[in-house]
Amino acid sequence: MSIDAIRKLANDFLDAIERGDIETVQSIYAPDAVVWHNTDNIAQPVAANLATLANFIKHVPERRYTDRRIEAFDGGFVDQHVLKGKLASGKEVGMAACLICKVANGRITRLDEYFDSATLATWRD
Repeated sequence: MSIDAIRKLANDFLDAIERGDIETVQSIYAPDAVVWHNTDNIAQPVAANLATLANFIKHVPERRYTDRRIEAFDGGFVDQHVLKGKLASGKEVGMAACLICKVANGRITRLDEYFDSATLATWRD
């Protein structure tokens, strides 16, 4: 997979989350992909991550990834961004985060996400 194709995959992934398109997110993950978050140190299978994502979309119905800085390389990409959103209550929120992804055969095989859980705690209504 070319570096440009990996960069496009990264943007397609983030765009799908912005749209709330869980089916596309699922199609970008390899079936046996693993998703890990620094805040709980748990490696989730795809199905568990998609359930988490569906809950996130429910509670943050408006969301966008700004300041995307995607560095693609052979076998994956690193993405730094600011997630901005609006909660169902109307409260506006934001958080800087970083994704480190391994890619094989055009799909994400592992995603490690880093963000500050203290920032996430301020998102409560």
